[in-house]
Amino acid sequence: MASSGDNRAEDAGIDHSVLQRIGNTPLLELRRVVPEDGARILLKLESVNPTGSMKDRMARAMIEAGIRSGRLKPGQRVVEYTGGSTGVSLSLVCAALGFDLSIVTSDAFSAEKRRHMQALGAELTIVPSQGGGMDAALTRNMIAAARQIMEQTDAFWTDQLNNTDQLAAYHAMADEIWAQTHGRIDAFVQCTGTAACIRGVAERLRQLKPDIRIVAVEPAESAVLSGGTSGAHKIEGAGAGFVVPLWRENIADTIIPVSTADAMAMARRLARMEALFAGTSTGANLVAALAVARELGPEATVVTVLCDTGIKYISTPLYRDDEA
Repeated sequence: MASSGDNRAEDAGIDHSVLQRIGNTPLLELRRVVPEDGARILLKLESVNPTGSMKDRMARAMIEAGIRSGRLKPGQRVVEYTGGSTGVSLSLVCAALGFDLSIVTSDAFSAEKRRHMQALGAELTIVPSQGGGMDAALTRNMIAAARQIMEQTDAFWTDQLNNTDQLAAYHAMADEIWAQTHGRIDAFVQCTGTAACIRGVAERLRQLKPDIRIVAVEPAESAVLSGGTSGAHKIEGAGAGFVVPLWRENIADTIIPVSTADAMAMARRLARMEALFAGTSTGANLVAALAVARELGPEATVVTVLCDTGIKYISTPLYRDDEA
């Protein structure tokens, strides 16, 4: 009779950690929202990751790099500030690997994300916002609270605004896109928060195709990368309100500001026309991708990202019937 160890060796198709489900997400061609005579638009479905977000990639990369380097020790607490998706992803990774986690977040972000983090065992500190909007002051207040927890508990701070360990996760995303398109990609479009995703993907794609066009997307209400003024917006996960440390001016060939209203309208349109349920940052991505597709024409291919699932935003104005 085979032992349980023998059975495990034979079960090559069975994962032994939820972390193995991160990455290798599908790439889907859009059919109904694309412009006539425009480029083909492909959407990287990051909602397939375990928490429904692309942030699973960077959370795993930051924690595993911390363990490898010895900066994160067994039994040590982890801390981070986050609008929600990074916090949910860190909650998943820390639960899977047995680390306690402190998350600093705000009422500016969806209740679903906060509840998801708590369900996975994270301890939350809530920093109040002004009127439920994201702005530079809120970002800085959350950072200060995370730093205080780090100092008081000797926690390992993943420090997503500055941590370059996460770039490797997005190099891997770029490799997936390159393989899935067989190198037939002319532009990559991505909404910018910490700038880790667009920077990591751009670095790798430019190694593979130097003339690829990289397009950054930011909230029109806080278009600081475009030289505008900082302001409040409601595109969760985007627009910190200041030029973030991971941003480099040579990352993007073009920066497209998109308003919260336009991003929300596009996310709703995506759900109704393509049956793809996503958040506001994905709506912003698609608004910009449609503009790029019109410009490049029918022979080109544009890739953008479905950053996370719309399930995270059910209670927000994005999908509330009275505000939709």
